[in-house]
Amino acid sequence: MIEIKDLHKSYKMGSNSLHVLKGINFSVAEGELVSIMGSSGSGKSTLLNILGMLDEADEGSYTLDGVAIKNLNEKIAARYRNKFLGFIFQSFNLISYKNALDNVALPLYYQGIKRGERIDKAMSYLEKVGLADWAGHLPNELSGGQKQRVAIARALASDPKVLLADEPTGALDSKTSYDVMNLIQEINDEGRTILVVTHEPDIAAMTKRIVNLKDGRIIQDTKVNQVRAQQNV
Repeated sequence: MIEIKDLHKSYKMGSNSLHVLKGINFSVAEGELVSIMGSSGSGKSTLLNILGMLDEADEGSYTLDGVAIKNLNEKIAARYRNKFLGFIFQSFNLISYKNALDNVALPLYYQGIKRGERIDKAMSYLEKVGLADWAGHLPNELSGGQKQRVAIARALASDPKVLLADEPTGALDSKTSYDVMNLIQEINDEGRTILVVTHEPDIAAMTKRIVNLKDGRIIQDTKVNQVRAQQNV
């Protein structure tokens, strides 16, 4: 599903250059649930931006579902993001003046799906995350855990190949974090490929494989015995 080979990325810092990714190699098979860990400055955010087609590597190759991701203009990158990827963010990134249903339906609007079908699909995904009764509520009327569930429903609505979750539990308390990870595990159980960026060891333990970054390199890539979030809820 994802194939990264010899990925390098540097940024200009005045007259100097900061080498952030230093030859990253890894692959993710369809249906895997992988966490990416690393301290601040390890390169995990840069790697996630490249995976999300929000940035591009200087060297190396990135292949997603058999498609080479390279030299994309913004229009094509946006189309590929909408086709291949669903995003879950720490800060939820919900539109404050749209209710939960309209937030979930938004990716479908960009796919050109008619409003009636958009609403039906969005409601089905809100039901999936247990929030059908909250469809008409604005984000400021929802708890943090409910907002993240809406964000997960929105990420799923366009039926992406891969979910990219950037610190999805970072703004949540422990119990709510485990509730959200339980939902992510259930989605993965259905065969969805998911990458989770986290700095929390207990969250990483709920995935099936942990990739550790340090100073722009992978220092460890280990399959683990997954801890089920339900045990901690």
